[in-house]
Amino acid sequence: MPDWLAVILLGILEGLTEFLPISSTGHLLLVQNLRWLPPQSELFNVVIQCGAVLAVLAVFWKQALELATQWRAPMARDYLVKLAVAFLVTGVGGLALKKAGFTLPKNIAPIAFATLLGGGVILLIEYLRKGRPGADYVSWPAALIVGLAQVLAAGCPGTSRSGAAILFAMMIGLSRPKATEFAFLVGIPTMFAAGGFEIWHEFRHPTAGVATSAGLVALGTVVSAVAAFLVVKWLLRFVQTHTFNGFGWYRIALGLGMLWLVWQGGAR
Repeated sequence: MPDWLAVILLGILEGLTEFLPISSTGHLLLVQNLRWLPPQSELFNVVIQCGAVLAVLAVFWKQALELATQWRAPMARDYLVKLAVAFLVTGVGGLALKKAGFTLPKNIAPIAFATLLGGGVILLIEYLRKGRPGADYVSWPAALIVGLAQVLAAGCPGTSRSGAAILFAMMIGLSRPKATEFAFLVGIPTMFAAGGFEIWHEFRHPTAGVATSAGLVALGTVVSAVAAFLVVKWLLRFVQTHTFNGFGWYRIALGLGMLWLVWQGGAR
């Protein structure tokens, strides 16, 4: 398969899965581990997520512009401070993982268990929140738990960054639409910071082994942005009237399927 075609397919996969509660990183590692698509560098896997984040900025540009121009207003300032704190919690946690020498696992088994467990957590939270619409005001506990959820997702590939942030915020009383909006907005600086750090680190300490050219990284980033834009627009409408139960069952089926592949020797 030509490299450019593999990168386009990976970009589409990233864009489709980044903001759904099913884990984009888990899906990318799965298809590369199974050799359905050629493996790429960790730099590629992180930076193409920035393309997906650009899609969020395109969807929420009105909210972002309003926050930027009306930051002196008490409500806007309160919201911005909570976004900043959630991002700070994520950033500190992410740096702590890096300092501890954490790297993404290349084996399917831990991703399979995280995927399976995450599906069960989705179903449990949806059951506990059934019939409770939730608040449309982002409290301090909600802002903090969104940051902590993103750290958890960074340390457990297969968890889903956006999914964990949304569901944990719902768990402590935030409405599904508001939790989705806040998690997506926090994701903008989070993923840009992660992508920028990986680029800086790659220039300082080039990774031996698998490498992806700058042109192909750029191509994957653009493709993921287009795919993610369509997904985000759809998901914002979806959460108005639907639960995440379907994604929970999908994760359970996918996790069991991955464990079966490991047991059969078809995956590492």
